Amino acid sequence: MVEIVNSARRRLEAGKVAAGIGLRQARTVDIAAAMKTAGFDWLFIDLEHNSMTLDMAVQISVAANGVGIAPIVRVPYGQYDMATRALDGGAMGIVIPHVDTAEEARTVADRLRYPPQGHRSVAGAMPQLGFRTLPGGEAAALFNQALLVVVMLETPTAIANADAIAAVPGIDVLLIGTSDLTMEMGVPGQLQHPDVVAAYETVIAACRKHGKWAGMGGVYVEEPMRRYIGMGARMVLAGNDLALLMTAATQRAQFVDGLV
Repeated sequence: MVEIVNSARRRLEAGKVAAGIGLRQARTVDIAAAMKTAGFDWLFIDLEHNSMTLDMAVQISVAANGVGIAPIVRVPYGQYDMATRALDGGAMGIVIPHVDTAEEARTVADRLRYPPQGHRSVAGAMPQLGFRTLPGGEAAALFNQALLVVVMLETPTAIANADAIAAVPGIDVLLIGTSDLTMEMGVPGQLQHPDVVAAYETVIAACRKHGKWAGMGGVYVEEPMRRYIGMGARMVLAGNDLALLMTAATQRAQFVDGLV
C-alpha cells in the first residue's frame, strides 16, 4: 500500500509532542540527517526571515523526506505561489504567518489543499511519493491526508478569533508566534505574562474543541516551554540552528578561556 509519511503528523496523531528545529543559517542538505539524528521530528525551514532561496528549501525538503524528518516550510504572508512550489518540491507542510481571522484561514486551506478540500493546482509527479506514478485523485487524497497546514496566530486579534480559526476545515495547527504576540500586546519578551498565558489557554481550548493541534513558537526558555507543553501545546518549535550554535560555541569558548 502506498503511503506518504509525515513524521510530525504521526507524532501529533499519537498524542505526542512534535519537536521542530528552525533552519535559517543551515543551507546544505546534510542538516536533515543531522537533525534527525539529534532527535527532532520536523524541520522549520524559514523563508520568511532570512535569505534562503526556494531552491535551497526544496533541496533540504527532499533530503529530509529521505531520512524521515518532516520538512515544514514557512513562507512570507500571502505568498501562496511560493508555498505551493515548496509543496511541489517536497515539503510536507506549510506555515502561513500572521493569520488573524477565519476568513484568512479559509483562504490558506483552499490554496494549499488539493480538491475536493481546496483548489491547489496539480503539478504531476510528487517527490513525497518517490515519484511513483499514481492516479491523480489517489495521489491528491494521500497528500491531503499527510499534509500539515499550520497558521500562526501572532496578534491579540488572532487570539480572540482562535475558536473561529480552529473551526476552519483543512487547518491542522494553530501555532502561537509568541515573540510577535508579546510585541503586539506591549509586553515584549515577557513569555509568561498573564495575557500570554491566557492566550495559550484560549488557543489550546479552541484546538481541543475542534480537533486541531496547538503549536508553540518563540518560546525557547525551559520553564515556559515546560509550562505551555504541559497545558497542551504539541507542535513545538524548540529552537533554531543559529541560536543553538551560538549557545554551544559560547560555552565551549568560555570553557577553553577558563583553562588558562
